[in-house]
Amino acid sequence: MGFDDDRSLRDAAQRIVSGRCVLFDFDGPLCLLFPGTSSAPLADDLRRIVARRDASALLSPAALATIDPQVILRAVDMARPGDALVAELNDRLIEGEVDAARKAPAGEGADDLVRRLAKEGVRIAVTTNNSARAVAVYLRRMGLEEHFAGRIYGRTGDPRRLKPHPDCLDRALNALDADPADALMIGDTTTDLAAARAAGVMFVGYAPDEAEGAGTGAREREVAALREAGAPVVRHRFDDFSAMIPW
Repeated sequence: MGFDDDRSLRDAAQRIVSGRCVLFDFDGPLCLLFPGTSSAPLADDLRRIVARRDASALLSPAALATIDPQVILRAVDMARPGDALVAELNDRLIEGEVDAARKAPAGEGADDLVRRLAKEGVRIAVTTNNSARAVAVYLRRMGLEEHFAGRIYGRTGDPRRLKPHPDCLDRALNALDADPADALMIGDTTTDLAAARAAGVMFVGYAPDEAEGAGTGAREREVAALREAGAPVVRHRFDDFSAMIPW
């Protein structure tokens, strides 16, 4: 069976119908939390905090250059797990994510899919490396809060439990009393895929046709990475997926 074929998509749709449990990643599928390079100022803020604590030596070359603030958080935690500096960085990251959630554009078609799943009685949850506070702000702003009913499983104070660790998926499955074999996750990265595999959950890759600020090349790289990692389904529009659900 090849990648992204109709049979895999039908299998995913059947998983929803029979298991009635869908786990959404947040940044990417539900919204564009940091479109383009808009996360760069927040990453710079975290590096300044590290520098003020005379801890810049803890940052790898990648962490010194990245625009992804989570890379910086992980780097410091790897060197000093449980340190007060890790907590300080996480607090600043939460602030930045909450601010971004107040203006983040929605993933195209995501709201409609969420409402459709909720209407049909599907149990849905958010499983994300972002803060639960940021997710709650976004869902409230978009009128989606009632559909998730507080089922948001985000970053804890332990960065080592971020995806690809399955922690947030395991917490969601336990809260939903859902069998992993009956559940499905929608995500946009190889770390989402790895977490889904570790949790025993089927995975659908999402790579939108036009990611704001990313360009076609970036989207093609995302698709290639997901396929190379073995994602059985990669779709560019939620409409492609929801059309297969037989309701």
